[in-house]
This record gives sequence, structure tokens and C-alpha cells, in this order.
Amino acid sequence: MRTRTLFAAFSAAALLITVSACGGDDDTAPAAAAGTAISADRCAKNKAAGKVTYLSGYQWQASASILEYAAAKKLGYFDAVCLDVTMQPGTGDTSQNTKLLASGKVTFSPVSQQDVLSANANGIKVTGISSYSNVGLEVLMTKTDVTDLKQLDGTTLGQKGAMPIGVQAMLVQAGADFGSVKQVTVGYDPSVLTRGQVKSLTGFISNEPNQLKAAGTPVTVWRPYDYKVPGSLGAMAVNPDFAAKNPEAVQDFLRAGLHAFEYCEDNAGECVKAAAELTGAGYDEKQNLAVWQTEDKVVRDSLTSGTALGAIDTKNVTALAEMLNTYTKTSITPEQATSEFDTSYVSAIYQGDKLIWPAP
Repeated sequence: MRTRTLFAAFSAAALLITVSACGGDDDTAPAAAAGTAISADRCAKNKAAGKVTYLSGYQWQASASILEYAAAKKLGYFDAVCLDVTMQPGTGDTSQNTKLLASGKVTFSPVSQQDVLSANANGIKVTGISSYSNVGLEVLMTKTDVTDLKQLDGTTLGQKGAMPIGVQAMLVQAGADFGSVKQVTVGYDPSVLTRGQVKSLTGFISNEPNQLKAAGTPVTVWRPYDYKVPGSLGAMAVNPDFAAKNPEAVQDFLRAGLHAFEYCEDNAGECVKAAAELTGAGYDEKQNLAVWQTEDKVVRDSLTSGTALGAIDTKNVTALAEMLNTYTKTSITPEQATSEFDTSYVSAIYQGDKLIWPAP
């Protein structure tokens, strides 16, 4: 187990000199820049990239692709790769995040693979650069008396203003009569389900189910992934122009975030406190710890042995495009879909499935 304190973790990053991925000596490698985990030349390139803005998905919630980047800032990992990163909280409006990315007003933002595809289909150009899992966050919840999704025919489904495509596809795959299901917009109080105001409720696997369990009212959680419906969790996107001009900076931004992910798996409480510091008063550390631990388990349970964390599964990308074509009437070809993602940044920072830190 990694039990370093935040201070010790930063100090280790600052004092490390450049080594090979296997940890051996390399007399021909360029010396690391003072106080960094990268070479002086690479440090200069990253500094030349200028200010980098990270826009979170939703505030500083302890979700994958948010918590580890908040921690990377606190731990000094961005400093260790010579990146000047500004942290900006998002509102949860994915369409706004993609517009800000495309315009260059922000540099990086967590955007699901399906949202990358939808944005590009609508002329909003962003590039997907990593993803942790093909298991999506969006789920459907019912009381425990529902044992088959066909039981939802003719009932009322609560959603947050838009029906998640993956949940719709799951209902269809399960043989439910989706057209007979009455959809109503509900707020963010999941007790509407347990009080019987709706028969089913959309939500996120790391959020509402944990809240209901904590309240002593567990529910049945239905995951689209279990019905062979594609999804994504912890995906990251970048402004394409920035990426084209600064490939090393993109690599090292991901490197810092993925290094922090590993740290947060063993030091979750410290990382949640880092997110709490960014938020201020009112941050529910207990709930956010449950969010992180739930998502981390989904990521690790679904990660194929030997696969680098963050690697993009292009088969999943094309499956997502096909799903969007079916349910949103887009016409994304497989070639278009895969062209909107760049797998090179993640592959450049791994040796096999081992993250290279410090950078070569």
C-alpha cells in the first residue's frame, strides 16, 4: 500500500531524476529539470504551452476524472511536469463544456465518449484522449420488487430533464415497451422512488444508490452495461488545436492525473479533502468518498488485465456511434467516430500497463 503523505508525495516528485520506465539507470538520458519529474527540454516545452485550464464535469465531486485532477494539483504533480494548470469547476452541463473546449476557453475537460461523438456530429470539434471504463455511470433504479424490466411497461419513469440514451437502449434490449413508459422530470431527491412517486428513476451509479443505501432504503440498480449497451466512465477530452501544438503537454497532463489516480486509490480520504478545499464550506466528504470508491471499483472491475488505465477502446467508440445513430438519428460512420479520438497520448506514457513516472 502507498502510505505517503501529500507532502512526501510532492517531495518525491520534486526530487526524482529522469529514469527509465523499468527504474534502471540511463547515462544517456537528459538530466531532469531542477524540482521536476521530466527533462529540462521537456519542461521548457511544457512551460511554453502556457496556461492550461482544466474544467471539471460537475463542481469538485469526487468522480473519476475529477478527484484525481484536483489531487494532482494539490500534490504538486502538475508542477512536477512543468504545467501551469488553472482549476475551474463545471456546472454539469456537458454541452457547455464541449463548447468551451472547442472555443479554446478551456483546455481539458471530462467529457464522456458519447458526448465527444455528439459534439463533433454537431460541428463542435473536441478530441477524446482517454477513458477509464466502458461501463457508463448512468443507471436505472427501481424498488426491489421489480425483477424484470418488462414490469416497467406502462409505468412512470423519473428523469432529470433528458432521458439517458444508454438507459433507453437497455430498456429496449430488455424487451420493455419503451413507448408505453411515461417520462416525468424530477429533481435530485432520489426518495421520489422509494416514496412511490415514480416506478423507476434514472441516476448515476455512484450517487443516488449510495444515498438511498445510506438512508436505509436500498434499491435495485440496473446497469446498461449488463445488457451489452456501451458507455464510458472517466473520459477526458482536449481542445484539438492545443493538442496539435503541444503533444507533450497533453501527455504530461494525463501522466499527472493518472499518477494521482493511483495515489488516490490508496489515500482516498486525503484526495477528497483536496477537493473539499477547492469547494469550501458545505462539501460532504463522506458522500464524496463513497462516490470515489464506487467509481474506482467499477473502473478496476472492468479493466482488462494488461490494459493501461485510460486507454481508449476503439471498438467501444464505434459501438457508441452506432447507438447514437439508432437513438438520436445521427449518421456517424465508424471512421468518423474513431477519428475523433487520439489513442497516442495514453500509449506514450505507459510501458505495457505501467504508468511511466517520472517521464523519460
